[in-house]
Amino acid sequence: MADLIKTDGKIVRDVDISSLEKIQAHVGGYIEYCPVDAHSFMYVDEEGLLKDRDINPKASDIAGRVVVGDVLLCLNDEVDHE
Repeated sequence: MADLIKTDGKIVRDVDISSLEKIQAHVGGYIEYCPVDAHSFMYVDEEGLLKDRDINPKASDIAGRVVVGDVLLCLNDEVDHE
């Protein structure tokens, strides 16, 4: 499970990320893995800048850099990266 952080500031808890299709639907496109810290990462739309997605202030604060579009915040120990 993950938290969906929307550009409008809304956070949806415990979002199902059991398949690639579900993850892509939440972020709105092809996904990119973005490490945040030793314990977490984000899935973002890899073409978010090209699609002129809005800046996501909450996700940007968490990541410590500018992040655009809706993102999924995940804990490393909850997701199998292989």
